[in-house]
Order: sequence, then structure tokens, then C-alpha cells
Amino acid sequence: MTNPTQAEKIGTEVQSFIDSRRSLMLSSLTIEGEPYASYAPFAFKDGEIYVLLSEIAIHALNLQANPTASVLIVEDEDSAKELFARRRVNYKVQAQHIETTSPGWEEGIKILSARLGNRIDNLSQLSDFKLFKLIPQSGRYVKGFGRAFTLEGTGTQGMGVSHLRDGHKRRESVTT
Repeated sequence: MTNPTQAEKIGTEVQSFIDSRRSLMLSSLTIEGEPYASYAPFAFKDGEIYVLLSEIAIHALNLQANPTASVLIVEDEDSAKELFARRRVNYKVQAQHIETTSPGWEEGIKILSARLGNRIDNLSQLSDFKLFKLIPQSGRYVKGFGRAFTLEGTGTQGMGVSHLRDGHKRRESVTT
């Protein structure tokens, strides 16, 4: 476990990185238990991630049937210094479908609209669009080779941070 100052620094870095991204990769499970990867624009507040998904898209149906999913927020290839070590954060999440009649609907739509613009206001008026709150359960932040951290506990910054020190090792030479 890193010290509290280091954990705060990593948490701030993670939040700054998330602030710089506008879409995430979403991995969900189909009703048959098969993995399905997609993407969605997102917003966040208080360590929770919000997405507005159409039921026409498979990932919305998947999250309604199985709320366990994974999220990946990753640095663009074009701006990465190293393709094999792109900065990224991934989370195991629990999805909560927020009904249009609940108080959380208006708050979630406001959060998304503030970050993504008035397109959200238009989409939220369509009956096939569903609002989901993705609650991180744990995560991993990678900022380069040998610089990976486990984010322990809930929230986008985690409640604790551990540096993964047992990383890459050279393969022993095999002579024939």
C-alpha cells in the first residue's frame, strides 16, 4: 500500500486523466454470458460514472440483465508516447439503471449535459435511452511501464492505492 500522500497524488492523477477523456470502453455480458465490448460518452460525479445508452445498443440490454461490467478509459493512440504503455484506468463496476421517474434521473442528465452538451437533453427525451450509474468497485491505473497501481475500494479514485511492483520479468534463455 502506498502512503496517504502518494495515494492522494495518484487519486488526483487518475481524476485529472478521467477529466481529459470524454468516452469510455464498456465491456458487458450478454444474456448468454458472452462478453460484449462497446463504447459510450460519459460523465462523472462523486466517484460514480454516468452513461446514457439506447436500448437499441446491446450494451444497454446487457447492463439491465447483468449489472456487473468493466470500464476502460484509455489515452488516444495518436497522442501516446508509447503504444504498448498507453495511460489508462479500468474499473470493475456495478451498473444501476436509473428510472426516469426517480430523482436520480434529473441529476444524472444534468451531470451528462454539463459535460457533453445539449445532445444529452435531446437524447434523454427519447424513450429508448436509459440512464446508468456505473459504480466502481475496484480498478487499476497504468501510467507507463512499471508504473501501475491498484485502486482499492469504490469510486473513481479508489479508497486506497497499491503500487504493483512485481511486474515484467526477463524470460530465461533457452539453449538447444
